[in-house]
Amino acid sequence: MRVLLIDGHPDEDRLSSTLLDIYQAGLSGEATVERVAIRDLEFTPNLQHGYAKRTSWEPDIERMAELLDACDHVAFCFPMWWAAEPAIVKGLLDRLLLPGFAFAYHDNDSFWDRLMEGRSADAIITMDTPPWFLRLAYGNSIVHRWRKQVLGFCGFKPARVLALGPVKHGAAEKSISKWKSKIERLARTAKPNSPSKKEQRLSAFLQRAADN
Repeated sequence: MRVLLIDGHPDEDRLSSTLLDIYQAGLSGEATVERVAIRDLEFTPNLQHGYAKRTSWEPDIERMAELLDACDHVAFCFPMWWAAEPAIVKGLLDRLLLPGFAFAYHDNDSFWDRLMEGRSADAIITMDTPPWFLRLAYGNSIVHRWRKQVLGFCGFKPARVLALGPVKHGAAEKSISKWKSKIERLARTAKPNSPSKKEQRLSAFLQRAADN
């Protein structure tokens, strides 16, 4: 299984990187792993024209597309800031998960094709908010959004989200052993539901872009 790990913290040597280390160590020895820190990529996070006009991919974004296209499973790890992911993570989503590559709207109805089918995904999200408060006060908004409107929308299945918190005032240090077992279990069970549905879309997407 080809696994893509994406570190979404803007800074080095933070909790997100440590948790992704645990996840990587928990993967099957048969897994082929590619690991990327978004902070190391050079790209403009702003999708300037939306979908009305193509914004050309920088080399690092095209490389990310190659890795995503080839992978069987992808795992993100990042902190929650203002009820969402850091700006560099959102920027990567905007620039990378484009129509014709990650999904395709239908011309005659309101539905779409999930072009990342045959792949699975995990997202590990750290937060200052206790998970129980996230559920009660905010309806698990970031969890639902990542599971259904980001990963699930593109066809990743299963799309699992693990929310970990709180992390401030030494809470992370107290909880790391418990979190470690959860993350290891997540990594150990990573597997797409329907691998036979996986199709690589990048070549056709790039050809269409070149033709236009």
